[in-house]
Amino acid sequence: MSELLKGNAVIGQSGGPTAVINQSLVGVIEGLKGHPGVEKIYGAHHAVAGIVKGDFIELQDCTEDFLNKIANSPSSALGSSRDKPDAAYCKRIFEAFEKNNVRYFFYAGGNDSSDTCRIVNELAKEEGYELRCFHVPKTVDNDLVLNDHTPGFGSAAKFVAQAFMGDNLDNRSLPGIKINIIMGRHAGFLTAASILGRRENTDDGPHLVYVPEAPFDESKFIDDVEKVYKKFGRCLIAVSEGISDKDGTAIAAKLQENVETDAHGNVQLSGSGALGDLLSDLIKDKLGARTGEKLRVRADTFGYLQRSFVGCVSEVDQAEARQAGRRAAELALSGDLDGSIAIQRVSDDPYKVEFNRIELSDVAAKTQHLDTKYVVDGCNICDSFKKYLAPIVGELPEIATFTFDK
Repeated sequence: MSELLKGNAVIGQSGGPTAVINQSLVGVIEGLKGHPGVEKIYGAHHAVAGIVKGDFIELQDCTEDFLNKIANSPSSALGSSRDKPDAAYCKRIFEAFEKNNVRYFFYAGGNDSSDTCRIVNELAKEEGYELRCFHVPKTVDNDLVLNDHTPGFGSAAKFVAQAFMGDNLDNRSLPGIKINIIMGRHAGFLTAASILGRRENTDDGPHLVYVPEAPFDESKFIDDVEKVYKKFGRCLIAVSEGISDKDGTAIAAKLQENVETDAHGNVQLSGSGALGDLLSDLIKDKLGARTGEKLRVRADTFGYLQRSFVGCVSEVDQAEARQAGRRAAELALSGDLDGSIAIQRVSDDPYKVEFNRIELSDVAAKTQHLDTKYVVDGCNICDSFKKYLAPIVGELPEIATFTFDK
Protein backbone atom coordinates (compact mmCIF):
# COMPACT_ATOMS: atom_id res chain seq x y z
CA MET A 1 0.00 0.00 0.00
CA SER A 2 1.29 3.46 -0.89
CA GLU A 3 1.79 6.25 1.66
CA LEU A 4 -1.46 7.83 2.90
CA LEU A 5 -2.59 10.47 0.41
CA LYS A 6 -4.24 13.41 2.15
CA GLY A 7 -6.48 15.93 0.46
CA ASN A 8 -10.02 16.69 -0.59
CA ALA A 9 -12.43 14.64 -2.69
CA VAL A 10 -14.81 15.80 -5.41
CA ILE A 11 -17.87 13.91 -6.59
CA GLY A 12 -19.76 14.81 -9.76
CA GLN A 13 -22.81 13.46 -11.59
CA SER A 14 -22.87 13.75 -15.36
CA GLY A 15 -25.21 13.23 -18.29
CA GLY A 16 -28.80 12.10 -18.13
CA PRO A 17 -30.15 11.57 -14.60
CA THR A 18 -31.40 8.16 -13.48
CA ALA A 19 -33.60 6.80 -10.72
CA VAL A 20 -30.57 5.49 -8.78
CA ILE A 21 -27.60 7.77 -9.52
CA ASN A 22 -27.96 9.29 -6.05
CA GLN A 23 -27.43 5.82 -4.58
CA SER A 24 -23.97 5.88 -6.17
CA LEU A 25 -23.35 9.38 -4.86
CA VAL A 26 -24.21 8.31 -1.32
CA GLY A 27 -22.17 5.13 -1.72
CA VAL A 28 -19.07 7.20 -2.48
CA ILE A 29 -19.76 9.54 0.46
CA GLU A 30 -20.20 6.57 2.82
CA GLY A 31 -16.94 5.06 1.59
CA LEU A 32 -15.02 8.31 2.18
CA LYS A 33 -16.49 9.61 5.43
CA GLY A 34 -14.18 9.36 8.39
CA HIS A 35 -11.14 8.25 6.40
CA PRO A 36 -7.95 10.00 7.61
CA GLY A 37 -6.85 10.74 4.05
CA VAL A 38 -10.00 12.67 3.16
CA GLU A 39 -10.30 16.16 4.62
CA LYS A 40 -13.38 17.49 2.82
CA ILE A 41 -15.87 15.84 0.49
CA TYR A 42 -17.09 18.26 -2.15
CA GLY A 43 -20.09 17.81 -4.41
CA ALA A 44 -19.66 19.55 -7.76
CA HIS A 45 -22.74 21.60 -8.66
CA HIS A 46 -23.63 20.69 -12.25
CA ALA A 47 -20.66 18.38 -12.68
CA VAL A 48 -17.63 19.64 -14.64
CA ALA A 49 -19.28 23.04 -15.17
CA GLY A 50 -19.29 23.49 -11.40
CA ILE A 51 -15.75 22.19 -10.98
CA VAL A 52 -14.20 24.82 -13.24
CA LYS A 53 -16.22 27.56 -11.47
CA GLY A 54 -15.35 26.26 -7.99
CA ASP A 55 -19.05 25.77 -7.32
CA PHE A 56 -18.97 23.11 -4.60
CA ILE A 57 -21.10 21.99 -1.67
CA GLU A 58 -19.55 20.23 1.34
CA LEU A 59 -20.96 16.76 1.97
CA GLN A 60 -18.89 15.26 4.79
CA ASP A 61 -21.24 16.48 7.54
CA CYS A 62 -24.48 15.17 6.02
CA THR A 63 -26.39 12.94 8.43
CA GLU A 64 -27.12 9.30 7.69
CA ASP A 65 -30.85 10.00 7.64
CA PHE A 66 -30.46 12.81 5.11
CA LEU A 67 -28.15 10.76 2.91
CA ASN A 68 -30.66 7.91 2.83
CA LYS A 69 -33.35 10.34 1.67
CA ILE A 70 -31.02 11.62 -1.04
CA ALA A 71 -30.19 8.06 -2.08
CA ASN A 72 -33.86 7.19 -2.49
CA SER A 73 -34.58 10.32 -4.53
CA PRO A 74 -34.41 10.11 -8.33
CA SER A 75 -32.43 12.41 -10.63
CA SER A 76 -29.02 13.97 -9.95
CA ALA A 77 -29.03 15.64 -6.52
CA LEU A 78 -25.90 17.64 -7.33
CA GLY A 79 -27.15 18.74 -10.72
CA SER A 80 -25.78 17.40 -13.99
CA SER A 81 -24.13 18.69 -17.16
CA ARG A 82 -24.10 17.80 -20.84
CA ASP A 83 -20.66 19.38 -21.32
CA LYS A 84 -18.26 17.10 -23.18
CA PRO A 85 -14.84 18.35 -22.05
CA ASP A 86 -11.99 18.47 -24.54
CA ALA A 87 -8.32 18.65 -23.55
CA ALA A 88 -8.48 22.40 -22.84
CA TYR A 89 -11.60 22.03 -20.67
CA CYS A 90 -10.00 19.14 -18.78
CA LYS A 91 -6.94 21.32 -18.17
CA ARG A 92 -9.24 23.81 -16.38
CA ILE A 93 -10.69 20.93 -14.34
CA PHE A 94 -7.22 19.85 -13.32
CA GLU A 95 -6.24 23.41 -12.37
CA ALA A 96 -9.36 23.64 -10.18
CA PHE A 97 -8.31 20.43 -8.46
CA GLU A 98 -4.80 21.75 -7.82
CA LYS A 99 -6.22 24.98 -6.41
CA ASN A 100 -8.55 23.12 -4.01
CA ASN A 101 -6.08 20.34 -3.05
CA VAL A 102 -8.35 17.71 -4.59
CA ARG A 103 -6.70 14.29 -4.53
CA TYR A 104 -9.74 12.08 -5.14
CA PHE A 105 -12.15 12.53 -8.06
CA PHE A 106 -15.29 10.43 -8.54
CA TYR A 107 -17.44 10.94 -11.62
CA ALA A 108 -20.72 9.11 -12.08
CA GLY A 109 -21.78 8.92 -15.70
CA GLY A 110 -21.59 7.13 -19.03
CA ASN A 111 -18.79 6.61 -21.52
CA ASP A 112 -18.20 10.36 -22.11
CA SER A 113 -17.80 10.79 -18.35
CA SER A 114 -15.26 7.99 -18.20
CA ASP A 115 -13.32 9.72 -20.97
CA THR A 116 -13.27 12.95 -18.93
CA CYS A 117 -11.82 10.95 -16.02
CA ARG A 118 -9.20 9.48 -18.32
CA ILE A 119 -8.06 12.84 -19.70
CA VAL A 120 -7.89 14.51 -16.28
CA ASN A 121 -6.04 11.51 -14.89
CA GLU A 122 -3.45 11.68 -17.67
CA LEU A 123 -2.97 15.43 -17.12
CA ALA A 124 -2.33 14.84 -13.42
CA LYS A 125 0.28 12.19 -14.22
CA GLU A 126 2.01 14.48 -16.70
CA GLU A 127 2.21 17.19 -14.02
CA GLY A 128 3.40 14.76 -11.33
CA TYR A 129 0.31 15.53 -9.24
CA GLU A 130 -1.09 12.53 -7.39
CA LEU A 131 -4.81 12.36 -8.17
CA ARG A 132 -6.97 9.26 -8.00
CA CYS A 133 -9.76 9.33 -10.58
CA PHE A 134 -12.63 6.87 -10.53
CA HIS A 135 -15.50 6.58 -12.95
CA VAL A 136 -18.71 5.26 -11.37
CA PRO A 137 -20.92 3.66 -14.06
CA LYS A 138 -24.32 5.14 -14.85
CA THR A 139 -26.58 4.99 -17.87
CA VAL A 140 -30.12 3.86 -18.62
CA ASP A 141 -28.86 2.87 -22.08
CA ASN A 142 -26.77 0.03 -20.56
CA ASP A 143 -24.07 0.63 -23.17
CA LEU A 144 -20.82 0.59 -21.16
CA VAL A 145 -18.39 -2.07 -22.35
CA LEU A 146 -17.13 -4.78 -19.97
CA ASN A 147 -20.23 -4.30 -17.82
CA ASP A 148 -22.94 -6.94 -17.61
CA HIS A 149 -25.29 -4.02 -16.95
CA THR A 150 -25.06 -0.51 -15.55
CA PRO A 151 -26.74 1.26 -12.62
CA GLY A 152 -29.84 3.06 -13.83
CA PHE A 153 -30.68 0.51 -16.50
CA GLY A 154 -32.53 -1.94 -14.26
CA SER A 155 -34.93 0.69 -12.98
CA ALA A 156 -35.51 2.25 -16.40
CA ALA A 157 -36.08 -1.24 -17.81
CA LYS A 158 -38.66 -1.89 -15.09
CA PHE A 159 -40.41 1.37 -15.98
CA VAL A 160 -40.47 0.43 -19.68
CA ALA A 161 -41.68 -3.13 -19.00
CA GLN A 162 -44.52 -1.96 -16.76
CA ALA A 163 -45.48 0.84 -19.15
CA PHE A 164 -45.82 -1.71 -21.94
CA MET A 165 -47.82 -4.05 -19.73
CA GLY A 166 -50.34 -1.27 -19.19
CA ASP A 167 -50.27 -0.06 -22.78
CA ASN A 168 -50.82 -3.61 -24.01
CA LEU A 169 -54.00 -3.84 -21.95
CA ASP A 170 -55.09 -0.44 -23.26
CA ASN A 171 -54.45 -1.53 -26.84
CA ARG A 172 -56.36 -4.76 -26.22
CA SER A 173 -59.32 -2.77 -24.89
CA LEU A 174 -59.48 -0.35 -27.82
CA PRO A 175 -57.67 -2.14 -30.67
CA GLY A 176 -55.49 -0.18 -33.04
CA ILE A 177 -51.86 0.36 -33.93
CA LYS A 178 -49.73 1.90 -31.20
CA ILE A 179 -46.07 2.94 -31.36
CA ASN A 180 -43.91 3.71 -28.31
CA ILE A 181 -40.52 5.36 -28.79
CA ILE A 182 -37.90 4.32 -26.22
CA MET A 183 -34.49 5.81 -25.37
CA GLY A 184 -31.43 4.28 -26.95
CA ARG A 185 -29.31 6.09 -29.54
CA HIS A 186 -26.90 3.26 -30.33
CA ALA A 187 -27.96 0.39 -28.04
CA GLY A 188 -31.33 -1.36 -27.87
CA PHE A 189 -31.26 -2.78 -24.33
CA LEU A 190 -33.96 -0.49 -22.97
CA THR A 191 -36.28 -1.05 -25.92
CA ALA A 192 -35.73 -4.80 -25.65
CA ALA A 193 -36.87 -4.59 -22.01
CA SER A 194 -40.39 -3.91 -23.31
CA ILE A 195 -40.90 -7.67 -23.74
CA LEU A 196 -40.39 -8.52 -20.06
CA GLY A 197 -44.08 -8.22 -19.20
CA ARG A 198 -45.28 -10.54 -21.97
CA ARG A 199 -47.22 -13.48 -20.55
CA GLU A 200 -47.03 -16.98 -22.01
CA ASN A 201 -49.75 -18.26 -24.34
CA THR A 202 -51.31 -14.84 -24.93
CA ASP A 203 -51.26 -12.27 -27.73
CA ASP A 204 -49.52 -9.76 -25.45
CA GLY A 205 -47.47 -7.01 -27.00
CA PRO A 206 -45.19 -5.55 -27.87
CA HIS A 207 -45.73 -7.52 -31.05
CA LEU A 208 -42.87 -5.80 -32.85
CA VAL A 209 -39.58 -4.47 -31.45
CA TYR A 210 -37.04 -2.41 -33.41
CA VAL A 211 -33.55 -1.73 -32.05
CA PRO A 212 -30.48 0.10 -33.47
CA GLU A 213 -28.58 -3.19 -33.81
CA ALA A 214 -30.81 -4.25 -36.72
CA PRO A 215 -31.07 -2.06 -39.88
CA PHE A 216 -34.52 -0.53 -40.25
CA ASP A 217 -36.27 -0.87 -43.61
CA GLU A 218 -39.46 1.11 -44.17
CA SER A 219 -41.02 -1.41 -46.57
CA LYS A 220 -40.34 -4.34 -44.24
CA PHE A 221 -41.72 -2.30 -41.34
CA ILE A 222 -45.05 -1.87 -43.14
CA ASP A 223 -45.09 -5.60 -44.01
CA ASP A 224 -44.39 -6.50 -40.36
CA VAL A 225 -47.19 -4.28 -39.06
CA GLU A 226 -49.63 -5.59 -41.65
CA LYS A 227 -48.92 -9.21 -40.69
CA VAL A 228 -49.53 -8.56 -36.98
CA TYR A 229 -52.58 -6.39 -37.61
CA LYS A 230 -54.20 -9.05 -39.78
CA LYS A 231 -53.55 -11.71 -37.12
CA PHE A 232 -54.65 -9.84 -33.97
CA GLY A 233 -56.62 -6.87 -35.22
CA ARG A 234 -54.18 -4.66 -33.33
CA CYS A 235 -50.43 -4.04 -33.07
CA LEU A 236 -48.25 -2.67 -30.26
CA ILE A 237 -44.77 -1.60 -31.36
CA ALA A 238 -41.58 -0.75 -29.41
CA VAL A 239 -39.04 1.39 -31.29
CA SER A 240 -35.60 2.62 -30.22
CA GLU A 241 -35.14 6.32 -30.86
CA GLY A 242 -31.82 5.50 -32.56
CA ILE A 243 -33.00 3.10 -35.27
CA SER A 244 -31.15 3.63 -38.55
CA ASP A 245 -31.13 2.27 -42.09
CA LYS A 246 -28.57 -0.09 -43.60
CA ASP A 247 -26.25 2.85 -44.31
CA GLY A 248 -26.34 4.02 -40.70
CA THR A 249 -28.56 7.06 -41.29
CA ALA A 250 -30.86 7.70 -38.35
CA ILE A 251 -34.49 7.24 -39.38
CA ALA A 252 -35.42 10.27 -37.27
CA ALA A 253 -33.14 12.37 -39.50
CA LYS A 254 -34.09 10.60 -42.73
CA LEU A 255 -37.84 11.11 -42.43
CA GLN A 256 -37.91 14.75 -41.32
CA GLU A 257 -36.83 17.90 -43.13
CA ASN A 258 -35.57 20.10 -40.29
CA VAL A 259 -33.23 18.17 -38.00
CA GLU A 260 -32.17 19.53 -34.61
CA THR A 261 -28.84 18.59 -33.04
CA ASP A 262 -27.83 18.43 -29.38
CA ALA A 263 -24.79 19.94 -27.64
CA HIS A 264 -22.58 17.10 -28.93
CA GLY A 265 -23.67 17.56 -32.55
CA ASN A 266 -25.88 14.44 -32.48
CA VAL A 267 -29.31 14.39 -34.09
CA GLN A 268 -31.85 15.35 -31.41
CA LEU A 269 -33.73 12.16 -30.47
CA SER A 270 -34.92 12.33 -26.87
CA GLY A 271 -37.40 15.01 -25.97
CA SER A 272 -38.92 14.99 -29.45
CA GLY A 273 -42.04 13.19 -30.64
CA ALA A 274 -40.97 13.46 -34.28
CA LEU A 275 -40.02 9.82 -34.87
CA GLY A 276 -43.31 8.47 -33.48
CA ASP A 277 -45.32 10.92 -35.57
CA LEU A 278 -43.33 10.10 -38.70
CA LEU A 279 -43.78 6.34 -38.27
CA SER A 280 -47.49 6.84 -37.56
CA ASP A 281 -47.90 8.81 -40.77
CA LEU A 282 -45.96 6.14 -42.66
CA ILE A 283 -48.37 3.44 -41.44
CA LYS A 284 -51.45 5.53 -42.17
CA ASP A 285 -50.28 6.29 -45.68
CA LYS A 286 -48.70 3.00 -46.77
CA LEU A 287 -50.71 0.42 -44.84
CA GLY A 288 -53.88 2.45 -45.08
CA ALA A 289 -53.57 2.38 -48.87
CA ARG A 290 -53.16 -1.40 -48.82
CA THR A 291 -56.08 -2.13 -46.52
CA GLY A 292 -58.39 0.60 -47.70
CA GLU A 293 -59.06 1.43 -44.04
CA LYS A 294 -58.72 4.63 -42.08
CA LEU A 295 -56.38 3.10 -39.52
CA ARG A 296 -56.35 4.07 -35.84
CA VAL A 297 -52.65 4.79 -35.26
CA ARG A 298 -51.20 6.51 -32.21
CA ALA A 299 -47.66 7.15 -30.95
CA ASP A 300 -46.09 8.09 -27.62
CA THR A 301 -42.50 9.05 -26.88
CA PHE A 302 -41.47 7.98 -23.38
CA GLY A 303 -38.58 10.46 -23.47
CA TYR A 304 -37.22 11.78 -20.20
CA LEU A 305 -39.92 9.96 -18.20
CA GLN A 306 -37.71 6.86 -18.39
CA ARG A 307 -34.96 8.44 -16.30
CA SER A 308 -36.25 10.03 -13.10
CA PHE A 309 -39.40 8.51 -11.67
CA VAL A 310 -40.76 7.46 -8.30
CA GLY A 311 -42.49 4.23 -7.38
CA CYS A 312 -41.24 1.46 -9.66
CA VAL A 313 -37.50 1.42 -8.99
CA SER A 314 -35.62 -1.88 -9.05
CA GLU A 315 -34.32 -2.80 -5.59
CA VAL A 316 -31.40 -4.67 -7.16
CA ASP A 317 -30.53 -1.57 -9.18
CA GLN A 318 -30.62 0.58 -6.03
CA ALA A 319 -28.35 -1.79 -4.10
CA GLU A 320 -25.87 -2.21 -6.95
CA ALA A 321 -25.67 1.53 -7.63
CA ARG A 322 -24.84 2.13 -3.95
CA GLN A 323 -22.27 -0.64 -3.93
CA ALA A 324 -20.59 0.67 -7.11
CA GLY A 325 -20.03 4.02 -5.35
CA ARG A 326 -18.69 2.37 -2.21
CA ARG A 327 -16.36 0.17 -4.24
CA ALA A 328 -14.95 3.19 -6.08
CA ALA A 329 -14.20 4.91 -2.77
CA GLU A 330 -12.69 1.77 -1.29
CA LEU A 331 -10.32 1.27 -4.21
CA ALA A 332 -9.31 4.94 -4.39
CA LEU A 333 -8.38 4.91 -0.72
CA SER A 334 -6.56 1.58 -0.90
CA GLY A 335 -3.58 2.75 -2.92
CA ASP A 336 -2.36 4.48 -6.06
CA LEU A 337 -5.24 3.37 -8.25
CA ASP A 338 -7.47 4.89 -10.90
CA GLY A 339 -10.15 3.24 -12.98
CA SER A 340 -13.80 2.51 -13.61
CA ILE A 341 -16.08 0.17 -11.68
CA ALA A 342 -17.60 -2.61 -13.78
CA ILE A 343 -20.55 -4.74 -12.69
CA GLN A 344 -19.78 -8.23 -13.92
CA ARG A 345 -22.12 -11.19 -13.52
CA VAL A 346 -20.60 -14.38 -12.17
CA SER A 347 -23.75 -16.46 -11.73
CA ASP A 348 -27.32 -16.62 -13.03
CA ASP A 349 -28.70 -19.06 -10.47
CA PRO A 350 -28.32 -17.70 -7.91
CA TYR A 351 -27.89 -14.26 -9.43
CA LYS A 352 -24.54 -12.84 -8.34
CA VAL A 353 -22.29 -10.01 -9.52
CA GLU A 354 -18.86 -8.64 -8.72
CA PHE A 355 -17.74 -4.99 -8.71
CA ASN A 356 -14.38 -5.03 -10.47
CA ARG A 357 -11.93 -2.31 -11.37
CA ILE A 358 -11.19 -1.86 -15.06
CA GLU A 359 -8.92 0.67 -16.75
CA LEU A 360 -10.40 4.02 -17.72
CA SER A 361 -9.12 3.48 -21.26
CA ASP A 362 -11.04 0.19 -21.46
CA VAL A 363 -14.43 1.91 -21.16
CA ALA A 364 -13.85 5.52 -22.21
CA ALA A 365 -15.77 6.59 -25.33
CA LYS A 366 -16.71 3.01 -26.23
CA THR A 367 -20.21 1.58 -26.76
CA GLN A 368 -21.63 -1.82 -25.85
CA HIS A 369 -24.42 -3.09 -28.08
CA LEU A 370 -27.29 -5.48 -27.53
CA ASP A 371 -26.16 -8.95 -28.66
CA THR A 372 -27.86 -9.65 -31.98
CA LYS A 373 -28.54 -13.22 -30.82
CA TYR A 374 -31.57 -11.72 -29.06
CA VAL A 375 -32.90 -10.02 -32.21
CA VAL A 376 -35.46 -11.98 -34.26
CA ASP A 377 -35.90 -11.11 -37.96
CA GLY A 378 -35.01 -7.50 -37.26
CA CYS A 379 -38.40 -6.87 -35.66
CA ASN A 380 -38.59 -8.73 -32.35
CA ILE A 381 -36.70 -9.85 -29.25
CA CYS A 382 -36.58 -13.50 -28.23
CA ASP A 383 -37.76 -14.66 -24.81
CA SER A 384 -34.23 -15.75 -23.80
CA PHE A 385 -33.49 -12.05 -23.18
CA LYS A 386 -35.81 -12.28 -20.18
CA LYS A 387 -33.35 -14.59 -18.41
CA TYR A 388 -30.66 -11.91 -18.62
CA LEU A 389 -33.00 -9.09 -17.65
CA ALA A 390 -35.30 -10.51 -14.98
CA PRO A 391 -32.93 -10.49 -11.96
CA ILE A 392 -31.86 -6.91 -12.71
CA VAL A 393 -35.44 -5.64 -12.87
CA GLY A 394 -37.05 -7.67 -10.11
CA GLU A 395 -40.70 -8.59 -9.60
CA LEU A 396 -43.37 -7.21 -11.92
CA PRO A 397 -47.10 -6.92 -11.12
CA GLU A 398 -49.32 -9.88 -11.97
CA ILE A 399 -52.15 -9.15 -14.39
CA ALA A 400 -55.04 -11.13 -15.85
CA THR A 401 -57.43 -10.83 -18.79
CA PHE A 402 -60.59 -12.63 -19.90
CA THR A 403 -60.52 -15.03 -22.85
CA PHE A 404 -63.34 -14.62 -25.33
CA ASP A 405 -64.37 -17.23 -27.88
CA LYS A 406 -63.94 -16.08 -31.45
